[in-house]
Amino acid sequence: MKRNLFSILFIVFTFGIIIVLAFSNSELTNAWGVLFTLDFRWVLCALLGWAVYAGFDMLSLFYFLNRQKHPISIRSALYVTFIGFYYSNITPSASGGQPLQVYYLSKRNVPVPIGTSAISIKFFAQQMMLVLLATTFWLVNKDFVNTQLGGVKWAIYIGYAINFCSIPLILLAALHRPMVQAIIGFFVRLGGKMKLLKHPDERMVRINAGLDVYHASILRLASHPKQLIGMLALAGISIMGLMSVPLSVYHAFRMTGTPWHTVIAVSFLLFLSASYTPLPGASGAQEGGFLVFFGSMFTKGTIGLALLVWRFFTYYLFLIVGGLLSIIGQFHAKHNPSNVQKTEAAPAENPVAEPSESP
Repeated sequence: MKRNLFSILFIVFTFGIIIVLAFSNSELTNAWGVLFTLDFRWVLCALLGWAVYAGFDMLSLFYFLNRQKHPISIRSALYVTFIGFYYSNITPSASGGQPLQVYYLSKRNVPVPIGTSAISIKFFAQQMMLVLLATTFWLVNKDFVNTQLGGVKWAIYIGYAINFCSIPLILLAALHRPMVQAIIGFFVRLGGKMKLLKHPDERMVRINAGLDVYHASILRLASHPKQLIGMLALAGISIMGLMSVPLSVYHAFRMTGTPWHTVIAVSFLLFLSASYTPLPGASGAQEGGFLVFFGSMFTKGTIGLALLVWRFFTYYLFLIVGGLLSIIGQFHAKHNPSNVQKTEAAPAENPVAEPSESP
């Protein structure tokens, strides 16, 4: 509870700073007027980029679970996706989103090991495409990066290294079952010795059974390259949707002079540089990074307003939609506790049995 309160207060604090930056720039005497003269077509494009990011992230989850013979409806996939966005954005280091997604999938008859593998593979595909696309756009625009972003290349290098190294770590955790089992076993035994867990041996038996399903699910995907390519394609489209938002904001303010691929490149490098910040929504780093990375592109004192519009589409809109869906879901569950199970297909007789293979 205290952690959530801190997160909310921090989000409100950073939002207040954005408002001050947007409307107190001495170079811009009529900030409100500028907002109302934005090119509405490009504002809609920013909204479309947001929708593409969320929509294809949802389709990635939907696609994987259907291929694993644990289908869920589009409606449920959308709900679980936005729950993940919401809790990732209000918890430090985005630590709350993925566990909540696994939990809500389990309430829709998706076994925890399968739900965990779905979230893990989706995250792997996102990281792989993020690094691949960022590298491509960086190389294409290396002269601009060296000239305009030379002072913050240290942040880019750190962010790139962290995101790049996460890929083999994800693979190691997903494919090296003995290592995962040893780590979990250590904590279970520790919990048993500290009297925090009852019957640790029985608990490990259930965990090992779950690990069997989890790793079988991962290995099954590896043996069906078309599925993996599909996950990578969905992740790539999703990420490009998010990275297109700054480009739409740039044109919405009627700015010119910077090629589209350069704006996209800077968007990727900003994301890499700020994403590892251990604060809710990487707040502070994202806002400060936008001012530095895009400062030379938004002229006439519009950088603060651009930050406000960009942050709305890449952060606050996720909080608004995810928060509303969370409230609706809790209200629905409270008044219709059996409906969640009824909306999906009936669970298999053995929920931890291996799903059958499919191409």
